[in-house]
Amino acid sequence: MLIHVPEVLSKPEVAEIRKHLATADWADGRATVGHQGAQVKRNRQLPVDSPLGLELGEFILKRIYANPLFMAAALPLRSVPPLFSIYSGGEHYGFHIDGAIRQLPFNQLSLRTDVSSTLFLSEPDEYEGGELEVQDTYGCHEVKLPAGDLILYPSSSLHQVTPVTQGERVCSVFWSQSMVRSDAQRAQLYQLDGTIQQLRGRIGECPELLSLTGHYHNLLRQWSDL
Repeated sequence: MLIHVPEVLSKPEVAEIRKHLATADWADGRATVGHQGAQVKRNRQLPVDSPLGLELGEFILKRIYANPLFMAAALPLRSVPPLFSIYSGGEHYGFHIDGAIRQLPFNQLSLRTDVSSTLFLSEPDEYEGGELEVQDTYGCHEVKLPAGDLILYPSSSLHQVTPVTQGERVCSVFWSQSMVRSDAQRAQLYQLDGTIQQLRGRIGECPELLSLTGHYHNLLRQWSDL
């Protein structure tokens, strides 16, 4: 399930983040992946212990967790602090699948990566190439969103970032462990929740809507992995 979450950040918020990142010290992006990923990854990232990255990441997570669409689609239990990446001069990240487990920084806790998120911090016309390509049973989907928008997709998906041939692609990426492990079940809950919200806006509260809401919460109760 690919979900486009628009306007997670406002344009002024993106501009402020970009201003801080313009003075950052970038490191080799291969430092945060395993052996397989290191073979195909060519980009730069802020180190995971960067004070600037941690501060900006905390701000982004607050915006993300306040976004109803993200919460409905991801049903997050916990998330890894966002990483910040930059691509230019042909840099890319070839086809890969995200690692199943990531350790949370500064403690011994780990999380299962169910949902991957890419938050775009560059406008599409600022760079050429750099499309996020995600493969699923329906084919290969190219994603290149406005700055401040986010794409959410299953961490089990085969995906890549194509080479950036001109300009710079700046983004933030992070992973979430969902309360519901199965992507198919999350998709059903997301669609059911969307239907409930649409009906509530169209006809208001009624016994049938109460019943649908009950079904949603009973399915979430049955499928949640807590």
